[in-house]
Amino acid sequence: MTVKEPHAPSAKSSSSSQLERGLSERHIQMIALGGAIGTGLFMGAGKNIAVAGTSILIIYALVGFFMYMVMRAMGEVLLSRLDYRSFADFVADYLGPKASFYLGWSYWLSWVVTCIADVVVCGGYMQYWFPEMSAWIPALVTLGILCMFNLLSVKMFGEAEFWFALIKVITIVALIFTGIWMVATGWTSPDGVQASLQHLTDSAVFLPHGVTGFLAGFQIAIFSYTGIELLGTMTAETRDPEKILPKAINAIPLRIIIFYMLSMVVIIAVTSWAAISPDVSPFVTLFDKAGLPAAAAIINFVALTSAMSSANSGVYSSTRMLYGLSVEKHAHWQFRILSRSTRIPVRSLLFSCFCMLSGTLLLFLVPNVMTLFTIVSTLAAILVIYSWGMILVAYLAYRKHRPELHEQSQFKMPAGVVMSWISLLFFAFSVVIMVFDPDTLAALCAMPLWFGLLWIVWRMKARKAQALKMVSSS
Repeated sequence: MTVKEPHAPSAKSSSSSQLERGLSERHIQMIALGGAIGTGLFMGAGKNIAVAGTSILIIYALVGFFMYMVMRAMGEVLLSRLDYRSFADFVADYLGPKASFYLGWSYWLSWVVTCIADVVVCGGYMQYWFPEMSAWIPALVTLGILCMFNLLSVKMFGEAEFWFALIKVITIVALIFTGIWMVATGWTSPDGVQASLQHLTDSAVFLPHGVTGFLAGFQIAIFSYTGIELLGTMTAETRDPEKILPKAINAIPLRIIIFYMLSMVVIIAVTSWAAISPDVSPFVTLFDKAGLPAAAAIINFVALTSAMSSANSGVYSSTRMLYGLSVEKHAHWQFRILSRSTRIPVRSLLFSCFCMLSGTLLLFLVPNVMTLFTIVSTLAAILVIYSWGMILVAYLAYRKHRPELHEQSQFKMPAGVVMSWISLLFFAFSVVIMVFDPDTLAALCAMPLWFGLLWIVWRMKARKAQALKMVSSS
């Protein structure tokens, strides 16, 4: 395998195709913070706790650790050359254009699918106040609003995401402190459940459904972390990435402890495992069970903004990935066209939103929000595992072919080569265990169709390029 020569500056920095660096440190830090708090946490945690019991803490810790390793690998390679727009660029450099083609389109699809899951959940949250309303109505309205936000400017996206993330952070911190107070005072809910740490230490709820339940918890946990790698698609629009990216990545472990571990501890301690429904957000249940319906309504609103935040990230990231694919000539040339005033890839944005709209209409076929959410989130989890795996493989190629860049790096991945291989084995294990759950197996079986389609398109591209080459040589 050979390493590609760096792209010519004109390919990445021409005035006609250069994205605006409109994201400040304030935006990046809060987006990174909000990226650690996704729909999988607010909506999926209920199902995860129901199937895995208190072992969910181990699951979130494991997935979080290996996610952090991916981020360190990505950060080191991105900062080795500041002309990289995203991680798809260094995959192209170290693994070749075919790998970049597969990764770029798969990551684009993962965010389209994630956004569909998020707006579907928005419909479910709105039914908390309007139970008779069809879920597709608020889902489509949400998608329209987010499309408008992203049409205005990258700074507007950053501002919207900043406030969405701030609401999530404040709410979870408030929930944690409220839960600690409930446990400390022995709060008893109207249905007779007393808040206590004994709900966590009860051996009967550590693996309530055995090893099968423990393994089933990985899919939603992985989906929950989807979005943390969003930092790797913002490099081209970030001011001073050498300073901002390491700071944002290094803060991930603390965020995982606070937002995932502590929130799960509080939820189980206050509500008890038996009282957690797999079909309702446990954050809403916590306050509802405590006899505070007004607070539960507030939490439902926050969960709604969380889903909107994740969907907002999906619109942004899928648009930028499609733009990058077009610049690399892996997608139609029109997708690289930027608006003159805001430097937004408008056609990439509109096409991505159209695909999200088409997927959201699945609510007509599968009206149950949680059922559709499980199917769609599994597809997204598989695609994002593939993307994380490609980042690690590209990192290994970088270490092999450019050792001098690794030596010069000020942001080296800890035990890089060893941890990359261990992380790849963990992600392979995460895919294999999806075979044993009927819900996740259906989504897993659909993946060969996607990669088969990519293979067909790539072969058509290669044949067209070969034909053009023969014509020009003759």
